[in-house]
Amino acid sequence: MTRIAVVGGHGQVALHLLSILGQAGHQPVALVRTEDHRADVEARGAELRLLDIEQQDAAAFAESFAGCEAVVFAAGGGADGNIERKRTVDLEGSLKSIEGARQAGIRRFVQLSAINVDEPVADDTEPVWRAYVEAKRDADAALRASELDWTIIRPGALTDDEPTGLVALGAEVPRAEVTRADVAAVLAAVLDAPATIGHQWNLVGGDVPVGQAVADAVAG
Repeated sequence: MTRIAVVGGHGQVALHLLSILGQAGHQPVALVRTEDHRADVEARGAELRLLDIEQQDAAAFAESFAGCEAVVFAAGGGADGNIERKRTVDLEGSLKSIEGARQAGIRRFVQLSAINVDEPVADDTEPVWRAYVEAKRDADAALRASELDWTIIRPGALTDDEPTGLVALGAEVPRAEVTRADVAAVLAAVLDAPATIGHQWNLVGGDVPVGQAVADAVAG
């Protein structure tokens, strides 16, 4: 059994991930801001640990990661129109997670990002979306520059549809929709596949089973 810390453990993708990790024999550790989320995460077999992504420092992240062998950064500021939270959650939360993992001696790190955020942002882009894309872009760049054993998954537009178990995964996959449950399945699959270390892939709905899609992406 591997103990896996999930930062942003009450997010919509993260909740699916907690269940999948538990079913695979891992012990998920949900890092959340409030006790109000305890019932939701424990119902999915996760251990709850309190962590305020925006207010606490990297040392607190490291303490929250104690006993874990891997970290998944699945937090996001949400579609609340708050530009500042794109920086404090999506970027700074990732940076503190990276440093916290380093301090805790954890090498394996999987990051949930967004599709095509390395592409130039058009001048007329809506300000909140620009802030979100730039935060994800910079967080990914920081993780790639780290010495951690990283994998970055960049999904397209997220939906709450039922999982299909079928995806398209790769560096050049074009923008499309993907279910949150299928994203969680891919996050779990790459965690269990050391060959995915050092890879960054787009993810959308497709016609290839998750396990095979990961294997094909690794094969390149």
